[in-house]
Amino acid sequence: MIQYSDLKAYFKKHTLEFITPGGTSRGVLKTKDTYFIILKAQDRFGIGECGLFRGLSCDDRPDYESVLQWTCDHIQLGLDELIHELKEFPSIQMGIETAFRSFYSTDWFEIFPSDFITGKGIPINGLIWMGDLPYMKDQLGKKIKEGFKCIKLKIGGIHFKDELNLLRSIRKEFSPEVIELRVDANGAFEYTEALEKMKQLSDWGLHSIEQPIKKGQWQEMARLCEDSPLDIALDEELIGIFSDIDKTNMLNTIKPQYIILKPSLIGGFRSSDNWIDLAESREIGWWTTSALESNIGLNAISQFTFTKNCKLPQGLGTGKLFSNNITSPLTVRNGTIQYDTNRSWNVAQLIE
Repeated sequence: MIQYSDLKAYFKKHTLEFITPGGTSRGVLKTKDTYFIILKAQDRFGIGECGLFRGLSCDDRPDYESVLQWTCDHIQLGLDELIHELKEFPSIQMGIETAFRSFYSTDWFEIFPSDFITGKGIPINGLIWMGDLPYMKDQLGKKIKEGFKCIKLKIGGIHFKDELNLLRSIRKEFSPEVIELRVDANGAFEYTEALEKMKQLSDWGLHSIEQPIKKGQWQEMARLCEDSPLDIALDEELIGIFSDIDKTNMLNTIKPQYIILKPSLIGGFRSSDNWIDLAESREIGWWTTSALESNIGLNAISQFTFTKNCKLPQGLGTGKLFSNNITSPLTVRNGTIQYDTNRSWNVAQLIE
């Protein structure tokens, strides 16, 4: 077996370009930088994605690339020591964890062995980006035609009455038993208005709302979780919480109905497992969501998710958003993400 002392590593930056700009309450996304870390020794390679998210990742820092270079220069420390040293850089933690799994796998892209790579799918939600009402309705029609049974709408960026009208129009045609609806506010509501808005949203048979108010307001979020007629899922709230004590304190204080795991933003798969254990011991539900990674990161997250056997629709439908994504077997079909065994990977531009 190749030892850590034999390893070399380097990283490459890649700017993903949106086919159609994606609207959120934080602004419109046109591009997204990401980084790949590649391990090599003898004739073997491994690859992982460090999915930095500008303006959202807690490791969005000026020294990010220098820390990536330090990681490559010290790759012989091995995975456990690097994970410890990089605790304030969750996206790099995920990248190196994936890269090591890739390197020591018989197949570069089999990160978590399971039946996922034989073609079994994972139910996912269809994502509706913010825009004016006609644009959001157009997206919705396309997602339903594509076979999605769970739809997630980004809200908080247009007039609230227009968002309610969109939900009303959906429910005129599709009951909650036919189409599950989730909404994501990305912290757009003020605390003083959040409860009333969630009461109005709950009239339309929604599954849940993600992060109604900005992160860090634990007492306020706790009151919303207790009083809201709509289940609340924490998303951004998990970002930047590293220690078990802080994770436990947050969950015990807020008592959310769900948490959402974005491995690139919370420290990779080891940290995700830790959050799952803490949540399940408190009867808190969870699902995973990609954070606009390329297909390299999306593949790893999808395989991880498949092994967890979570029955809820996952947020893993972002692979088709980019014009210059990494060519892969990942495909979205009938509301699921699948591994098309008739298609192959192309990472030639990343390998030196």
